[in-house]
Amino acid sequence: HKVDILGTQVSSIRSADLLAAFKSFIQQKQFIQVAITPANSILAAYKNKAVQNLYNISDYVLCDGVPVRWAAAFLNTPIVERITGLDLLPDLVAFAAKENFSLFLLGASPGVGERLKEVILQQYPNCNIVGIYVPPFMPVFDATENKKMVDAVNAAQADIVLVSLTAPKQDIWIAENLVKLDVHMAIGIGGAFEVAAGMIQRAPVWMQKSGLEWFYRFLQ
Repeated sequence: HKVDILGTQVSSIRSADLLAAFKSFIQQKQFIQVAITPANSILAAYKNKAVQNLYNISDYVLCDGVPVRWAAAFLNTPIVERITGLDLLPDLVAFAAKENFSLFLLGASPGVGERLKEVILQQYPNCNIVGIYVPPFMPVFDATENKKMVDAVNAAQADIVLVSLTAPKQDIWIAENLVKLDVHMAIGIGGAFEVAAGMIQRAPVWMQKSGLEWFYRFLQ
């Protein structure tokens, strides 16, 4: 089920059902794109129809921001659960370790991926992280760098690639390289790498529920 927020179709799904769907898609060797959309992504899509179209053809567009959920409730089409990148990443790691699905970490700042891998393996020694690649910061990747990114992902033969390039940039990159990627699932995970690696603290629960998580991260 999807809910229309300013023309962007946002998925209304619970985390447990989402992971069950992921398992089915990967086992069937189907490719899916997952976008995680805070309010700024919804607004970017509203202003740019090409961005909105890539969200609307994605398999799942998850409700990240509290304001997005508020908007859905205001429209009398409530979204059953807010699923942020910060919530999804630890669940996804546990899921991948349990089901023996391999992960590739793409993006974030230098050193973050390596630190996150250490943290993951401390908790899940059997988790199969098959590669890490950190592209240089560019508003738009040139052809040479883009090829390096795609080649790095494909050489690792991962089941799932987690892309941390900020939204909607990460979602645009996935959509533009969809046919080149030899993976089963690509997820634009946002800034979750730093938090999961313990390099940035997550906001207190009351701030998360009040729609102030962005402000807490801004302060840090």
